[in-house]
Amino acid sequence: MISISSAELNYLVFRYLHESGFTHSAFAFGYEAGIDKSGIDVNVVPPGALVTFIQKGIQYLELEANLSGNHEDKIVVENLENGAHGGPEPMEISGSSMSLPNDTPSGDVKILEGHTSEVFACAWNPSAPLLASGSGDSTARIWKIADGTCDSNMQNESVNVVVLKHFTGSTNEISRDVTTLDWSGDGTLLATGSYDGQARIWSRDGELNSTLSKHKGPIFSLKWNKKGDYLLSGSVDKTAIVWDMKTGEWKQQFEFHSAPTLDVDWRNNVSFATCSTDKMIYVCKVGDNRPIKCFSGHQDEVNAIKWDPTGSLLASCSDDHTAKIWSLKQDTCLHDLKEHVKEIYTIRWSPTGPGTNSPNQQLLLASASFDSTIKLWDVELGNVLYTLKGHRDPVYSIAFSPNGEYLASGSMDKYMHIWSVKEGKIVKTYAGNGGVFEVCWSKDGDKVAACFSNNTVCVLDFRK
Repeated sequence: MISISSAELNYLVFRYLHESGFTHSAFAFGYEAGIDKSGIDVNVVPPGALVTFIQKGIQYLELEANLSGNHEDKIVVENLENGAHGGPEPMEISGSSMSLPNDTPSGDVKILEGHTSEVFACAWNPSAPLLASGSGDSTARIWKIADGTCDSNMQNESVNVVVLKHFTGSTNEISRDVTTLDWSGDGTLLATGSYDGQARIWSRDGELNSTLSKHKGPIFSLKWNKKGDYLLSGSVDKTAIVWDMKTGEWKQQFEFHSAPTLDVDWRNNVSFATCSTDKMIYVCKVGDNRPIKCFSGHQDEVNAIKWDPTGSLLASCSDDHTAKIWSLKQDTCLHDLKEHVKEIYTIRWSPTGPGTNSPNQQLLLASASFDSTIKLWDVELGNVLYTLKGHRDPVYSIAFSPNGEYLASGSMDKYMHIWSVKEGKIVKTYAGNGGVFEVCWSKDGDKVAACFSNNTVCVLDFRK
């Protein structure tokens, strides 16, 4: 009879969460379960191992039930096979929002291959045609994307790529997944955050400049301030750390949360916000030993926070199905946005309104949810302008184009859609071969990148 140890089961659960896109849960569970110390050879564990293991167990029970004349278990198997697992049916996609002419021809997309595990993060360099990606294979990569259109005929040609290795080469190393990355404002440095709790600073040529070690758990969020003299990190160890880039040392550690820190975001060059699974949001300032503001009101963990372009409004989203907009001028939220029916994973402000390059356009907030929809909000009134229905599974990433006219979205349904913000309709769509973890626009708005659970990164030419 096949037996399985608790460490092996923990790893199967970790991998299942990983592969299903539940990155926060996966890293938190892996950290608590000591996955990095299990000694399991990860190379012999195929994708979908937990589901396969359970399916085989159910088949065994069905066989046993048939042999004994008991057919009750067979009903369970049939229900599972028919998708009757208690969740909602996939939403219907209206023809008006998903017309086939919008499908992107393969010739307009370049597939970047080389990662050997899921690609969790991607980001365009703000000053050069470089795309960074971070993966569960313990590497980040910097891809040089030539100017001009993407051409599928170039797929098999060698791609100019630099591999940033986060591992030392010892056997059974599984704890250095690259969980987050961010380019400095001038595009000269790339910061990566890893499951091993270390942040690393790289030149855009791929040279490792420094390794920042103080966190005692995986890093979930990493952000440069606009000036580029401070780097901010948030970790499972419940803390946030401001790193001084002049010295390469930590400047201040903020220990206000009582649970993992999920996201951090700079308000200006010296103040920032943090959020956590403890349901709290803190606004902090470098040099101050206490938060300058505490926001409470969410009823479940707060997944993401973002300051608007002027740093006057803070948006947050949570597993409590709500997004909220906060102001430093009051303790309670300005708007409680309650239209989603499942967890909200991420939010983004449009690059429009006062203080932006498009001051005459309306400032909007976009929210992406596990209910498979995206909502665009009027932030003055707190009302929904559009509900964007086109995905069938949780939406993990959204990104506005630099001019604010378009919104890209990526989902576990393997689709990346590009929406017209003005019309609330899909104008372009691309079907990949894995769930989409992140989407991002190039600085000129002519290309959109997406990273996938099937180890690939794609670059879509938006001009064609």
